[in-house]
Amino acid sequence: MVRTGEAQVIRKIGGNEETKRFLENLGFVTGAVVTVVSTISGNMIVNVKDSRIAVNQDMAKKIMV
Repeated sequence: MVRTGEAQVIRKIGGNEETKRFLENLGFVTGAVVTVVSTISGNMIVNVKDSRIAVNQDMAKKIMV
């Protein structure tokens, strides 16, 4: 897990092919920089490629930084 305000580079996207494709369509690709804006009950709002995206805890666990 990444702390709020901390920028990290995505190293790998886990999960099945459908999950990987879904996250890639949102901008979560290897080499992209993500920053956690806020965390509420395990759910996160992150900045990725100049967009703010909300991801639940299960999806966040599939994004390796």
